[in-house]
Amino acid sequence: MMVKNKPLNYLLNLDLVLTGAAFLVLVTITFAGVIMRYFVNRPLVWLEEVQLMCFVWIVFFGAGAAFRTGSHVAIDMLVDRFPQQLRKIVEILIYIAVVLVLGYFMIQGWSLVQQMGQTNRLTNIFKIPYTLIYAAFPIGCVLMIINYSIATYTQVFKPMIVGKEGDA
Repeated sequence: MMVKNKPLNYLLNLDLVLTGAAFLVLVTITFAGVIMRYFVNRPLVWLEEVQLMCFVWIVFFGAGAAFRTGSHVAIDMLVDRFPQQLRKIVEILIYIAVVLVLGYFMIQGWSLVQQMGQTNRLTNIFKIPYTLIYAAFPIGCVLMIINYSIATYTQVFKPMIVGKEGDA
């Protein structure tokens, strides 16, 4: 989905850039870790820390991108058989439920980040604050809500608007 506003388009694609960068780092360091462990016999002791951070960031930032591109798992078989008007109502109800769940997750994720901040918990080797690692959780939820809202608006309301303009 492309947005006409270029700065907004760059902002919306930031999750793809972060996910791609984290994935590239994850694959590279995992490959390097295998080489170091099995061929050089000097394992990278910090590998698990960075892999954990990459996994968390890939999941939560990648989920926002999946919502925007419609790549998330959805079972539409039953809903697709409904009449057009009923399908739109069901999609709006599903949208409300998803946003409420993501909002709840965002609040709980923020509580987790605050708890990590209050305890000053750091990773063992690099001393990376866990708040930095787990901040991807509430931020990812916000991105999912934004992207799902845009995708739902485009899917549910845009055809109605286009249809009315075409009739005039």
